[in-house]
This record gives sequence, structure tokens and C-alpha cells, in this order.
Amino acid sequence: MDLDLQKMIFEFLGGLGIFLFGIKFMGDGLQKSAGDRLRDILDKFTTNPVMGVLAGIFVTILIQSSSGTTVLVVGLVSAGFMNLRQAIGVIMGANIGTTVTAFIIGIKISDYALPILFAGAVLLFFFKNKKIHNFGQIVFGFGALFFGLELMGDGMKPLRSLQAFQELTVSMSDNPLLGVVIGTVFTVIVQSSSATIGILQELHGLGLIDIKASLPVLFGDNIGTTITAVLASIGASVAARRAALTHVIFNLIGTAIFLLILPLFTAFVAMLKANLGLNPEMTIAFAHGTFNLSNTLIQLPFIGVLAYIVTKLIPGEDSLVEYKAKHLDPLFIEQSSSIALGQAKEEILRMGQFASLGLEEANQYLKTNQSKHADTAYQIEDAINNLDRKITDYLVLISRAEMSAAESEEHSTLMDTVRDIERVGDHFENIVELVDYQLTNKVKLTESALKDLDEMFTLTISTLKDAITALDDKNTDLAAKVMKSEEQIDKMERTLRKKHILRINEGSCTGQAGIVFVDIISNLERIGDHSVNIAEAVLGYRK
Repeated sequence: MDLDLQKMIFEFLGGLGIFLFGIKFMGDGLQKSAGDRLRDILDKFTTNPVMGVLAGIFVTILIQSSSGTTVLVVGLVSAGFMNLRQAIGVIMGANIGTTVTAFIIGIKISDYALPILFAGAVLLFFFKNKKIHNFGQIVFGFGALFFGLELMGDGMKPLRSLQAFQELTVSMSDNPLLGVVIGTVFTVIVQSSSATIGILQELHGLGLIDIKASLPVLFGDNIGTTITAVLASIGASVAARRAALTHVIFNLIGTAIFLLILPLFTAFVAMLKANLGLNPEMTIAFAHGTFNLSNTLIQLPFIGVLAYIVTKLIPGEDSLVEYKAKHLDPLFIEQSSSIALGQAKEEILRMGQFASLGLEEANQYLKTNQSKHADTAYQIEDAINNLDRKITDYLVLISRAEMSAAESEEHSTLMDTVRDIERVGDHFENIVELVDYQLTNKVKLTESALKDLDEMFTLTISTLKDAITALDDKNTDLAAKVMKSEEQIDKMERTLRKKHILRINEGSCTGQAGIVFVDIISNLERIGDHSVNIAEAVLGYRK
């Protein structure tokens, strides 16, 4: 390989690597500084599409990745925390938020990249304070971003003497669709529109590509960035797949509109450059910002239409479970403690249904080893934790109101039940993690062990379901049945432990498989205990 060509390729690839690392490192630092409240921001501030757009902008600026925000949204939609219309607003906002990186690049402070890197390193290595550490991460990432860009620019300088590259840029000026395809493909490969737009800014800054050829590539970069969300939605819920498809359609429609008015848009960008005295990098940043802002303003009134289109393109039932609290209205507390307790109980019953659903998903994961069951179980556990916080806060509010002796007793029972159901969530999450461990380390469970586990799962799931139903109906007969079933679970656990020791002695089972097996049955036995606690609370109603 020619040495100059090798140097060019190595500088470009090395620069791209440092740039991507800088973006990721800076985003992580910003995220840590913001605390782990990004999901809460998306959860609380997406009441209407406009608020969704603002939340999307804010979160994307914090994590420096529109793909990251969209993946977060896909997860929230999949878990039922957000509906499709809210998600569309956030995705639109994410597209605007991602333009911030291009504006940062447009400031053109690459001359100071190395001192910035050094300052970040000092903050990272010489200070133990967590806040300073996070700030150091932001500064270091910021420096790496510019240093990477500088390296990429140096690597791309020799391109101006390549005949093939000159011909390509002429072709892109004459055929905008070619530019869109190149931008899309390159972003799909790199998985970061910030990186590909950064490269475009460098190329334009070096005079290697004119504005007429740059703009279609810019549109293509925006289409390519949707691939991350599409990949994240594979195997996810119907609603999550719809959210990812919305991102694709949104950018495709925007590109189609701007290709139709390309001469007009090119003239507008040229006018901006002349009137504001923009450098080439900042010109691309302004073009990017104008494209995404205009695209959002054009399509925002049609969120309902977008939702309708993706619902038709991806048929099927929406998320079957609404994971947000449904019944906890503080107004009930002011009106009547009794009604408020009834509302809290309704929410606890939903939480209990999630717990049994999560346990079934954990069982399916063990049987099939399909990751979609693990994902669902984790999402359900997340939902249980969310409901645990909301219900506990609601019960604390009720406790401040006047209550009769009977209401006070029920309040105490509900507090205990919430804790028991939350613990069930922890235990089935433990089981999913054990199956993860089994698959990662290629631990083989014998047919006999899997059959035993399936038997214990079946008994534990039915016991938990009976406990929840007993709580719903105050059914003491069913509660008494739960007590007997739990004795069976305990007995089964002891029997299975003995059978497992025999398998190890015979050499048909490995030590690692034994650890997985014993830990799973221990978690199932603990779920049985929590089911009994719920049943005992029901039997306490007979007093």
C-alpha cells in the first residue's frame, strides 16, 4: 500500500474512532451529571406533543445522541410508559437536539483540542470528587471530539488531488439522490449522524465538497441515524417497532420535502452564510438546524396522521399492559380514606398481575433462551419498581388523613403487600440473571433438572396467582390453599436439592450447573414465602 494512502486511511479511521469516543464519553459525563433522571424527564414532560418535542431536545443535548434518545423512547414505549403519539413528539425533538453537536463543531476550536484533553485528564485523574470527575469526563470528551475531527481533516486533505473524488462530488451536485444515498449508507455504517455530519463539515471546510453537494448528504445522514432505533426495536413490542418506524418515516418525509425545494434551500443557506458571516463548518450546522427545525414544525400538526400510518404498516395489538399507575388520584384522599385505600388496592392488584406475568416470562426465558422474554421480564420488573414507588408514596399520603381502626389495619396490610410483590419482582429478575449467566458461560442443565425446574415454576406461578386473586376477592379459602401450596413448594425445594446432589455425585451435572439450579429453586421458594405473606394478610381480614 502506498505510504501516503496508508497515512490518509489511518489518520481518518483513527480520527473517526477518537471522535466517536469523544461524543460517547462526553454524553456519558453529561448523563451522569444530570443524574439518572432522563427517563423521568421523558416520562413526566411528554403530556402533549409540544412538550414531547422539548423533552426530546433536552435529553438529546444531554446524551449527545438522537439515536440514544430514540432507543430510550423505544424502551419506554415498549414498557408502556409512553404512548405512540408522545413518542413521536420526543423523536422529533431528538432530531433538533442532535444539531447542537454540529454547532459545537462549527465553533472551530480544534487548535485548542490538546489543551482541552489535558484539562479533562487532570480533572479525571487528580480529583476524587464525583461531580468534578463527571465534569472532567465532559471536558475530556469535548477535547477528544475536536482532536478526532482535526485528525480526520488531516486525513482527508489529500482527497482534493484524487480525480475519482472530484468526479464523485460533481455527480453529487448533479444528482442529489446520490448524495442522500451516500449520507444514509455512511451513517448506517458509522452509527452516528453527529460523526458523519462532522466529517461533512470538515470536507466543506477544506473546500472538497460544495454546499450544493453537501445538503443532500446532510439529509441522508438524518435518514441513516434511524437505523440504531430500528435495530433496538427488533424483537420488541409492536408499539416499540412503530416508534422506530416513525423515526424513519419522519426523516424520509423531511428529505423528500427538502429535495423538492433544494434550489430554494441552497439559496437560503448561501444567504445565511453571507449575512451572518458564517465559516463553512457553521454553515453546515445552520443548514442542519434549519432542516430539522423546519421538518418538525411542518410535521408536528400531523402527529396523528403519522401514528395512523405506522399503525397500519405494523398491525397488531398495542402494549397489552399500561404500566403507569392508573388509580392513584390524590383527590380521593381528600374525599375519603376508604375510597383512596380501595384505589391503592386496585393498583396493588395490577402490580401483582405484573409479578406473575414477570415470573412466567422468566420461566419462558429458561425454556426457550429467547432474549425477548428476558427483555419483557426486565421491563416488567422496572414497571413493578415504578408502581412500588408510586403506591408507597400514595399510601404515605393516605396515612396523614383521618382513618378508622379498620382502615388503619387495611393500610398496614397494603403497605406490607406492596413490599412482598416488589420482592417477587426482585426474585424473578434474579432468575433471569441466572439464565443470562447460564447462557453466557454455556452452562448445560440436564433434561432431568429442566423438568424439575418447570414443575416448580408451574407450582410457584399458580400459588402466586392464587394469592393475588385471594387478595382481590378477600377469598379465605383460596388463601388457605396458598398456605398448603407453599408447604408443597418448600417440600419440593428440599427434594430437588437432594436430587441435584445425586446428579453431581453421578457426574451427570457440573458444579456451575448446580449453582444455577440451586439458586433458581431458592428464588422460587422465596417467591412462595412472599405469596404466603399476601395470603396471611387475606386471612387476617377474618378477624
